[in-house]
Amino acid sequence: MREIRHNTPGLAQTEDLMEEITILLCSYNGAAHLGEQLDSFSAQTHRNWSLVIGDDGSEDATLEIAARFRDPAGRPPRILAGPRRGFAANFLNLVCDGTQAPGHVALSDQDDVWYPRKLERAMALLAETDPEVPALACGRTMLTDDGLRPLGPSRLHRHFAFGNALVQNVVAGNTIVMNPAAHRLMRAAGRQDVPYHDWWCYLMVTGAGGRILYDPEPCMSYRQHRRNVQGENLSAGAVLRRARDFGGGTWRGWFEANIAALAACRPGQARCLPS
Repeated sequence: MREIRHNTPGLAQTEDLMEEITILLCSYNGAAHLGEQLDSFSAQTHRNWSLVIGDDGSEDATLEIAARFRDPAGRPPRILAGPRRGFAANFLNLVCDGTQAPGHVALSDQDDVWYPRKLERAMALLAETDPEVPALACGRTMLTDDGLRPLGPSRLHRHFAFGNALVQNVVAGNTIVMNPAAHRLMRAAGRQDVPYHDWWCYLMVTGAGGRILYDPEPCMSYRQHRRNVQGENLSAGAVLRRARDFGGGTWRGWFEANIAALAACRPGQARCLPS
């Protein structure tokens, strides 16, 4: 197998890393920043990808911007109508869409800017795992203001396990790239009613004995603005919001929703994983 030059120690890129990736992007009134995100897709060093967009009822120019875009093969994005039940449901609707065979999938927000080697680095990490084992690559981001001026990197995480996933989410959804085994697992789980799609991916992959592969080098500019649904979790304001959510019972609702979804995915359950 011919090795392709890779500048990062320990991440040797080979020809098989040019397998196709489907980018799954969720949009809702994202015209202000969508063009920059799409341009960052075009700048990826990993060139074998296609784009599917789940739009949750945009009323601005989002769909017009998306329709003009072309991937490296000259194809327009496939655009699906979202379920209009929030971002988590929109992402899981894309992940569980059965019109394409399971494969490598990358999740994307509408207002970030990916660094050129984002997909390349994720695929290099996934190539180090058994393809039959569910694996999810993720990593740090560079927090920026609305104008993409850097504010500092996101928190560095070192521990990933099912026990940890039960009590907190440390997987940034906008950095996720899953291998086909993880994609099949998520499809088998189905469109569960969970608060956060990335937390759900973390729970499912670790709960099934899969691997979380973490890149400590920031892979994108993560734009912070007033329209962020989630946003960063480092500032004093973010800490206060989390404390309010915990004290007000919001977290309990999240935990209960996750536990109910996990129970529905036990081996032998009617709609989920095989026994």
